Amino acid sequence: MKTVRAKFRCTSVQDFGWNKTANFSAVAANQGENADFAKATPSGQLSINIDGDVPASQFFEPKKEYYLTFEAAE
Repeated sequence: MKTVRAKFRCTSVQDFGWNKTANFSAVAANQGENADFAKATPSGQLSINIDGDVPASQFFEPKKEYYLTFEAAE
């Protein structure tokens, strides 16, 4: 199965009490691994809503980078 891997940086996490919204932007850099990702995905935005009472609501942190893997759903 083919996949596409991207790298995003968390730009902010908004806490609304009952849920959180995590916002991300594609990484950009001139050297190293981030340069490779920036060449393949020069721009992009992602926003996800997470229920406040699940472990994932504590996972994302601003300024941290995350890999995102896309795989076709069968």
